[in-house]
Amino acid sequence: MFQGATQLSLDNKGRLAIPARHRDILLAHFAGQLVLTADADGCLLCYPQPEWQPIRDKLLKLSSLNPRIRALQRRLIGYAEDVEMDAAGRVLISPALRSYAMLDKRVMLIGQGNKLELWDETKWTAQQEIALSFSHGELPPELEGFTL
Repeated sequence: MFQGATQLSLDNKGRLAIPARHRDILLAHFAGQLVLTADADGCLLCYPQPEWQPIRDKLLKLSSLNPRIRALQRRLIGYAEDVEMDAAGRVLISPALRSYAMLDKRVMLIGQGNKLELWDETKWTAQQEIALSFSHGELPPELEGFTL
């Protein structure tokens, strides 16, 4: 559904203009309804509302007595915000979420199948350099034999 990387800018009010290729999908299939939340890697996750619901439900069914599960629930559910695209195809990112992901002006919007990731551009570049520095011997077993 969502793929590709796009360099964008937040406006002075913290709004993000969704690129047309993603905006068209979001409007046609999800009425522009999104959920934004914090990811452990320091970016924001942007789910269409119907894609988020099953994830939220699964998280809430897990035992909050386990401290690691509770920490994940706090991050993902605690930061989750329902947002709607405005008539210009923009979404307002709250100050709390902008602060969490250290979003200032220049950002990267990354398509990841059923969701989008929103990164500070500098953090995205650094994360990509780390990801590309792995040698073939360090690949996870799930990627062994995977070819493009």
